[in-house]
Amino acid sequence: MRHILTSAAAALMLAACNSADSEGGPAGGPGGGEMPPMPVEVVAAVADTVIDAIQATGQIEAMQQIELRPEVDGRITSILVREGARVGQGTGLFKIDDAELSAEVARARADRDLTRQNLERTKALLADQASSQAELERADAAARSAEASLTLLQTRLNRTTVRAPFAGVMGARSVSVGDYVTSQTPLATLQTVNPQRAVFTVPERYAAVLERGQKVEFQVAALADRTFTGTVDFVDPVVQLPGRTITVKAVVPNGDNSLQAGMFIEARLATAVRPSAVVIPEDAVVSLQGVDVVWVAQDGKASRRQVTLGVRTPGFVEIRSGVEAGDQVVVGGIAMLQDGAPVAPTVVERVRESGRE
Repeated sequence: MRHILTSAAAALMLAACNSADSEGGPAGGPGGGEMPPMPVEVVAAVADTVIDAIQATGQIEAMQQIELRPEVDGRITSILVREGARVGQGTGLFKIDDAELSAEVARARADRDLTRQNLERTKALLADQASSQAELERADAAARSAEASLTLLQTRLNRTTVRAPFAGVMGARSVSVGDYVTSQTPLATLQTVNPQRAVFTVPERYAAVLERGQKVEFQVAALADRTFTGTVDFVDPVVQLPGRTITVKAVVPNGDNSLQAGMFIEARLATAVRPSAVVIPEDAVVSLQGVDVVWVAQDGKASRRQVTLGVRTPGFVEIRSGVEAGDQVVVGGIAMLQDGAPVAPTVVERVRESGRE
């Protein structure tokens, strides 16, 4: 009896299989249909802003910086500005003893006045034919010489006050009241603070893409939570040896005086901006035999695309060719994919900070 039941069950199963085959049922037999779709996670390729940039290190420098030295010798009689003070152009900073020069100026002024009077007398005498043209010329030359001597001494007297050649901040001074100074004696430093300059070097191979007007973003170690922006205003036309680097300088606003000369910076120089670049998650890219490929879910099937990569950003990469904006690239379930295999895509979200490298 058991043998009869077993034979009947086998017959029923065979009939069911034949019926399924004749109706185009699931795959598995020699005449079966398609494989079941493989579940995958996909992200839509997006058009976003991508920035080509050069990474470099450098430092902050003042736009103008000078070590002040006196133009006349003498003893310091007063210091007119304290260290660290903001000063305007022409502000008096140091005063050198001017007693001797003041006396010389007074004598030179008297000599000038005397020669002027002599010149006027000679002109009057010549008009009355009581003098000669030669005497008039000598009197005129003496008057002009006296005027020049007075001007020279007056200039030296004026220089006993050391003034700021430009507006800036007074640095540390090197002298005190009573010190005797000469034209070789450093007095103090003076530097501008707003704007400042970001100075860095880049390798020679980037020479063709460097130009004035490019944007620079950088951070300083002392202010790690801030990002500063400057504009390139100088590209050195000479390649520096032995490193074969090019010096680049950028003007940076510094209204709050947070940037100080000498600060170390990590800079990022933008050389090109592409506002409509195709960007996908970095984990969608697979390297096969030295070729970068991306799997795209299209019409329910997996399509393998060879791609050309561009700028990499944290977690994302620019695609120069092979993928268009809107294509659904596979980011999950890649390992078992084959070209043309059916897939069941699930869209997931990936957020990118636009325009940042």
